[in-house]
Amino acid sequence: MKTVFRTSAFAVALVVGGLALGHSAQAEENDLTNATLWTQTAVEFKANALAAYKLAEIMLDKGLADKGWTAATEQKDGFGDMPPAVILDIDETVLDNSAYEAWLIKANKGYSSKTWGPFVNSATSKAIPGSKEFIDYAHSRGVEVFYVSNRKAPEEEGTRKNLKNLGYYVNDKIDTVLMRGENDWGSDKSARRVHVAKDYRIVLQVGDNLSDFVTARDATIADRAALIDTYKDYWASKWITIANPMYGSWEAAAFGYNFKLSGDEKRKMKLDSMSYWEPKE
Repeated sequence: MKTVFRTSAFAVALVVGGLALGHSAQAEENDLTNATLWTQTAVEFKANALAAYKLAEIMLDKGLADKGWTAATEQKDGFGDMPPAVILDIDETVLDNSAYEAWLIKANKGYSSKTWGPFVNSATSKAIPGSKEFIDYAHSRGVEVFYVSNRKAPEEEGTRKNLKNLGYYVNDKIDTVLMRGENDWGSDKSARRVHVAKDYRIVLQVGDNLSDFVTARDATIADRAALIDTYKDYWASKWITIANPMYGSWEAAAFGYNFKLSGDEKRKMKLDSMSYWEPKE
């Protein structure tokens, strides 16, 4: 899920002795480095994504067999005979944008719509492992596939191009790519879930961020933890999550969603949010 919740490129420069200006130097420390490296190179990430999407196939079959099954809390009564649909987030759920994150690290920059927009329009994001296979499977079962993204409406053309270039099923007869800013839709995805639920039974949702499933605007770390228990019957059955350690509302929750703070202030609050082991003297 693409949001403005970004790790800033705040860093403490490493002292590299003997390197003249203009020569290669060791990259500055950056909170994005390990997360991006893991996403791009770790077989563990690929295995995790493949497992999540294989589970999605299993749960899709279970949901299709039960007309009383819905994955949307917004779905009203009388949906049993509606045609089935699935909702997927796009960023870090279907499309892998880690190349953009890697560029932020290399350029020592933070997220900006001025650089994100051109990246989206380049249509060069790769596929999250298992996502295309799941979407193909859902389509083969007669399930409509909706992409609900917080990419902005002007970025829809580049998004559709990227999806089609990778061979993803996109219905051209109806609008199934629902962007932020279309029809006055804001970043809260609940209105778009309501939009889909008017005509379809939402059997499954797949995303990488809490807000892909439930409204959790400005939720604290404690609030977010409580939502796991509140929706315990949805996780890993009706709601399938893809791991994204690079960015998300989990990060913003640690610094109180105060994006006006400096990078150092945000980092201190993130460090203060963690639990620590202390060695005995």
